[in-house]
Amino acid sequence: MRVALVHDWLNQMGGAEAVLEALVEAFPGAPIYTSIYARDRMPSHYRSWEIHTTWLDAMPFIHRRHPLYLPLYPLAFDGLNLSGYDVVISNKSGFCHGVVTGASTVHLCYCLTPTRYVWAYEEYIAREGLPGPMRRLLRPLIALLRLWDRMAADRVDAFIAISREVARRIRKFYRRPSILLHPPVEVQRFHLSSRAEEYFLIVSRLIPYKRIDLAIEAFNRLRRPLVIVGDGRDRRRLERLAGPTITFLGRVPTEQLADLYARCRAFIFPGVEDFGIAPVEAMAAGRPVIAFAGGGALDTVVEGLTGVFFDAPTPESLAEAVRRFEDMRFDPRAIRCHAEQFDKRVFQEKIKKIAELAWEAARQGRDVEQVLLAEWGASLP
Repeated sequence: MRVALVHDWLNQMGGAEAVLEALVEAFPGAPIYTSIYARDRMPSHYRSWEIHTTWLDAMPFIHRRHPLYLPLYPLAFDGLNLSGYDVVISNKSGFCHGVVTGASTVHLCYCLTPTRYVWAYEEYIAREGLPGPMRRLLRPLIALLRLWDRMAADRVDAFIAISREVARRIRKFYRRPSILLHPPVEVQRFHLSSRAEEYFLIVSRLIPYKRIDLAIEAFNRLRRPLVIVGDGRDRRRLERLAGPTITFLGRVPTEQLADLYARCRAFIFPGVEDFGIAPVEAMAAGRPVIAFAGGGALDTVVEGLTGVFFDAPTPESLAEAVRRFEDMRFDPRAIRCHAEQFDKRVFQEKIKKIAELAWEAARQGRDVEQVLLAEWGASLP
């Protein structure tokens, strides 16, 4: 089975790159096709991979300013013909599902989300603070990208959603069903601690949609210690909001992060994410999660067993959930056991089985999507 992997861009590390690394391990030797590759900004072990880029990689400043070339990504992926492979797996949050494949090639799209700034444009630009004239200028372009994105989805033989929230978006925007496979989490990197301290913990990029400001306002009122790990363009604003019980650590080494998870009283997850790996990492360390009841958290947090939900995106609702949490008891071993279902090895075993099942169905002339839905079940009723 000749497999190729497709990725939107390789110029920064994030959740999509964690998925790509797990895919590379699951399909050793599979080449990777991507729009751009900034070697100096990516881990050194990527240099041992077979990575193919498009003509976009030669454009000026693209490695650091890739959103400036937004209209060109569809053209770049349209130019990638991967008909020589048996199975193509696109790891998509942008435009990489638009690659061309032949009739005998199975294209599986592991969908991190339908392209966010195309399908949720108004919400996206509101968070980014774009000025009014620029918003109006961009709308016709976004309309064209939306049309292309919808047509490109028809090139995919079957969609795999990372969460029920993403499955709903796939059904709404692409009019397609999907099967569910949660993204990989390095559960084995985290450990239980014999003691928990009094601080609550956030691990996140510090950007507006993560809603770290909501947590800061809640903990200012509660006067409870909150430790925030991570960095981003919103850090200065958040530091100005923070009271004396809130500490910013910036980025920390992996070993220190595992220890911070293991010793926190609970993990705070105030935003709406497509999935949300950090809460699962906290649960791998046996720590409960206090999360907003939306997005991927609904797939990972179990009320009363592994954490507590708050229902409104307000400081008052989060503060009330913290108070409710403080009267509850949680079993760290039960929380860890729950997290193990999201382990990277589980993901890799499942994605290999899905690829093999899809390939065999195609060889028999059967409908790949229908076979996968029958075998795995749709991610939504």
